[in-house]
Amino acid sequence: MKPLRQKLKYMLEFSILKKSKKSGARLGLLKTSHGVVETPAFVGVATKASIKTLSTEDVERTGAQMLISNTFHLHLRPGENLVKANGGVHKFMNWKRPMMTDSGGFQVFSLGFGLDHGVGKVLKKGEERIIEEGTQPHTIKITEEGVEFRSPIDGEKLFLGPKESIAIQEKIGADIILAFDECPSPLADYEYMKKSMARTHRWAKICLDEHRKHEAKAKPAFAKGYGAAKQALFGIVQGGKWEDLRKESARAIGAMPFDGFAIGGEFGYDK
Repeated sequence: MKPLRQKLKYMLEFSILKKSKKSGARLGLLKTSHGVVETPAFVGVATKASIKTLSTEDVERTGAQMLISNTFHLHLRPGENLVKANGGVHKFMNWKRPMMTDSGGFQVFSLGFGLDHGVGKVLKKGEERIIEEGTQPHTIKITEEGVEFRSPIDGEKLFLGPKESIAIQEKIGADIILAFDECPSPLADYEYMKKSMARTHRWAKICLDEHRKHEAKAKPAFAKGYGAAKQALFGIVQGGKWEDLRKESARAIGAMPFDGFAIGGEFGYDK
């Protein structure tokens, strides 16, 4: 699939080609400055701007339409400034098709409560430990401003919050970037989840404000070649296993002027 050649009216365009009357399932086209993605699509995980064991050419031969890299890990190594100096993530990894970056919100879980309890986003039967509101992970600290980490590489302290995540992602230069959030643990109780979700909503607003502020200073049109002058920002719905919280989060995030939306969270015992 070749990169899109025509000039887009917006930084991201989505159209629905067909919708099932039975299930509501949709076929669509997601247009970016680096090509068209036929949806639904499997997005390959290129955490550090590469797919493990495969060259970029190998990945292209699989027919992959889009890849996603990770803000936290690229910040650690090689650093967003080096990625930017090399033309942004597309040129850095020689990938001419669409790219996304995760915000680093998943590492709030994986390097926090996930590491503490040895759990993933889906629990095994019999897991009964509960994380109550006000509890902190052992190796990171979650604050109203963001999250204090220690680098898994050398133990150095680092801070990542909504402002920092957006700034890093803008330097990395993917077509679609994500708002910084707290990916919750499936062991969190209702009160923890509710407070965490509300914090994620506050961070979402900060991410929007930061992105708008930086976007106003950016070039008005897409840059030629690999990097794009503008990026689409997606909000993330949280709420965990509780339906009322998921609905509340969908209403709150859905009311914000994001370019698109992601479904985040944990699954409890059942996907």
